Amino acid sequence: MSSKNQNLQRVLCVGEAMLELSFNATPDKSSDASAKDDPKNKNSSASVKYAGDTLNTAVYLQRLIGDNVTVAYCTVVGQDPLSGRLIDFIKSENIDVTSIQQIDDRTIGLYAINTDNTGERSFTYWRNESAARTLFQKDGKADFSVLKNFDVIYMSAITIAILPARIRKALLEELTSLRNENRVKFAFDSNYRPALWESQSTARETIASYWSITDIALPSVDDEQALFADQNEQALISRLQSYGIEQGALKRGPIGPISLTEPEISLSTQELPTVDVVDTTAAGDSFNAGYLSAILSMASEKEALVAGHQCASRVITYQGAIIPPDEW
Repeated sequence: MSSKNQNLQRVLCVGEAMLELSFNATPDKSSDASAKDDPKNKNSSASVKYAGDTLNTAVYLQRLIGDNVTVAYCTVVGQDPLSGRLIDFIKSENIDVTSIQQIDDRTIGLYAINTDNTGERSFTYWRNESAARTLFQKDGKADFSVLKNFDVIYMSAITIAILPARIRKALLEELTSLRNENRVKFAFDSNYRPALWESQSTARETIASYWSITDIALPSVDDEQALFADQNEQALISRLQSYGIEQGALKRGPIGPISLTEPEISLSTQELPTVDVVDTTAAGDSFNAGYLSAILSMASEKEALVAGHQCASRVITYQGAIIPPDEW
């Protein structure tokens, strides 16, 4: 372990934290179908919060984990009031913010969620000039000093996608070095978002290279099949195993997760809770938090699958990515 205190594990979650605008229209039953998209509809509602895939995981991980683990978040934000409030929010979740950098000439990105009546969501983003795109860069050069002194580093492919190509390559080399020399564990979720990548081939090649250095893998079946076109689930699992992954779970939505390294371990029908889905935002992110919290607490693989699925099942019964603390 890289921590000075061998009994205290330090986890760093890295990525882009954003302003979340969640819109959910609930027109009167007497209204026609088009009314749900009418901004003048008196029953429409919107909320403004903060979220982002790796931030969602950091928040739920901190809420679930015991005292033997500290969770830190790494991103870049602006000097503006919205950025300041974001940092205050992260602090309020008892997450270490000393790895967050503030810069003068950019601010945080924004995304809007529209949710249909089955809980499925669609997103609109405004993030092309977000401060997080300058992660690991200082004076025009790569700078990975922020990654020092952690035991586990967690990222997603979204984190990788927003970086310039030269920084992606240098980051891969840095993480490889940290694993080999400092025994740092790298946890990764492929979280494929086509709009963030130059091309599908670039995304496929880059994500495969990050899988090859991953210790704890947290992919979802939809993302992997969309990117790698595996013929079936077994082919998908075999490909992921070929990267040398030591531990992880394949997220499969309502049918439950399956262990990547021990595919005979999955959840039975009795272990899959029936829930009323309100919003599937952060389902995968919260699963990652539950799974990681169990693994870092030395739980078994089966217990980690259960913890991940239970956390995700709880989160999707709420609107938005992060359940308010007073309702947690």
